[in-house]
Amino acid sequence: MTLSQTHRTIDAIWRMESAKLIASLTRMLRDVGVAEDLAQDALVIALERWPETGIPDNPGAWLMTTAKRRAIDLMRRTKLRDQKYVEIARGMEYKEEDIDQALDGEIGDDLLRLVFMTCHPVLSPNARVALTLRLLCGLTTDEIARSFLVAESTIAQRIVRAKRTLRAEKVPFKVPTGEQRKKRLSAVLEVIYLMFNEGYSATSGDHWIRPLLCQEALRLGRVLSEIAPHESEVYGLVALMEIQSSRFKTRVSATGEPVLLMDQNRAKWDRLLIRRGLAALKRSQELGSTLGPYALQAAISACHAEAPTADETDWIRIAALYEALSRATPSPIIELNRAVAISMAFGPSFGLQIVDELSGEPSLKRYHLLPSVRGDLLVKLGRFGEARTEFQRAASMTRNDREKELLLNRANECES
Repeated sequence: MTLSQTHRTIDAIWRMESAKLIASLTRMLRDVGVAEDLAQDALVIALERWPETGIPDNPGAWLMTTAKRRAIDLMRRTKLRDQKYVEIARGMEYKEEDIDQALDGEIGDDLLRLVFMTCHPVLSPNARVALTLRLLCGLTTDEIARSFLVAESTIAQRIVRAKRTLRAEKVPFKVPTGEQRKKRLSAVLEVIYLMFNEGYSATSGDHWIRPLLCQEALRLGRVLSEIAPHESEVYGLVALMEIQSSRFKTRVSATGEPVLLMDQNRAKWDRLLIRRGLAALKRSQELGSTLGPYALQAAISACHAEAPTADETDWIRIAALYEALSRATPSPIIELNRAVAISMAFGPSFGLQIVDELSGEPSLKRYHLLPSVRGDLLVKLGRFGEARTEFQRAASMTRNDREKELLLNRANECES
């Protein structure tokens, strides 16, 4: 591979492995800021060595090994280790499982512990989400800023302050119990939801989807449903992720191009995941008197999953569910999705009216899906010149290479 190809591969590996590195190091050091620094050190070493030596057969284990060695060196230098650390450092043959078992006798889920740690109430809601997306998803501050439609400097400040606060307050690295767990649950659900969304539609990069990130978010959701079995919205989120995950095989072509929902081969959707999702949605409905935001989104996904073809989709029901969702959690992005559903149920002119009302929304000023949706509605109305301009504008806003290519192709189709 060329140097640039190697660096792109290392970047992909980092995005897949960084959360596990940081979680494991946090368990060792009980300091999430230092854990992230050591994980970054391991990445720097990989960037220096792998172009010359080649990428290891198991790059994740290599990074874990390198990072944990540096963690043990740090504990030696700062004299913060106890007798267990001494024994590990003397007798270690660099086996990851030996370190884990010696440092923590209980077998637990480090990633879930990390989520609960970074969702501690000592942090503001915005800081919790920003920090967790940084640590668990491996997103840059710029990518997180674009997700929240705020300035990059704002996100950077939130993350730095959050790590300082966790250190100063000595927030424990564990999954809380009882009332403490319940208080943090909504923040944890939000983070897992955003983590899944980043995998489902990547903010930037060469790939439109990041399936491993979605799989990890779904796994965390399933674990959470086991420790909080009476929470309706936990099952609502799991249902949403199960059903959305069923489409992965059809969301991109064999060569990696995005395939839009209406063009996907529904026969290839994973029926097992759909059944699991519908079962989780039913459980959510049994636990809650009214559907929460995640269960409402799961119900919308269920409408698609249960329709044999795109033409048979119950768009009137989807529009009604989006109406309920917009009342539960008012958001311009939800309104944009509602506009799409309205256009499918009652005609593109009705959807375009809603989209045009959103055009002055400050938070959507750099949101590429606004001109993308507007372009699609203009195409259906036969206004191809205007649609072409909207698709080009959307392409200039997105940071995802595959999505940009799709939007430019749609602009060219309007011209022809």
